[in-house]
Amino acid sequence: MNERVLVVIDDGFELSTLVPALRLHEMDIIGEARSESVAMNLLHRLQPDVVLLDMHIAGVSAIKIAVNLRKSKPKVGIVILESCSDIRLLGDKHTEIPMGTKMILKKSATDLLILCAAIADSKVSAAENHDVSWINGSVSIKENSMQGLLAHLTDAQVQTLRLVADGLTNAQIGRVRYTSEKAVEQIISRVAQEFNIQPDRNRNMRVQLVNEYYKWLGAPHH
Repeated sequence: MNERVLVVIDDGFELSTLVPALRLHEMDIIGEARSESVAMNLLHRLQPDVVLLDMHIAGVSAIKIAVNLRKSKPKVGIVILESCSDIRLLGDKHTEIPMGTKMILKKSATDLLILCAAIADSKVSAAENHDVSWINGSVSIKENSMQGLLAHLTDAQVQTLRLVADGLTNAQIGRVRYTSEKAVEQIISRVAQEFNIQPDRNRNMRVQLVNEYYKWLGAPHH
């Protein structure tokens, strides 16, 4: 018996291409949503077995949406498409991901057999309260092994990197983090060292850090 799937993706083009492709693979797509409010409404009305989520929906974290979905339907299977293995870069925490969730790197989602298998497994994973599973290619791998270089960054360093990417000055970052401007400078310097960014009068360190942020985020940046 095929799982009844609700697809929640804010990108119209991605939604219009992924849903027909899944149906060609005999996935029973019973509903589509592009916002959390519509997703919650369809969850109550259609009672899907599995919800497939994009990571960020209109600026709202899919993990937070997944938590709300689970509160309404504790055993619903959840599959989240993600471009980055370290969700701290998006302001989320790994500990917030609902148990049994299948986290799939988007580059793996191009192989629909992998995505379909994750959807099929997610209902059982949710019902039996399995650990969160990260999927890259045809295998599930542990979270820390996926983070690579980023695993060496502390939460404070990741948050500071995010704030640098948001365009905040050191003084502004200090106010957000309730710390001194000098402490912010030291954190930025340590993050630069982790990325092997050397002092160079011809290259702005903050620009290089922002480029690293978007590279690890898996998002295009110009």
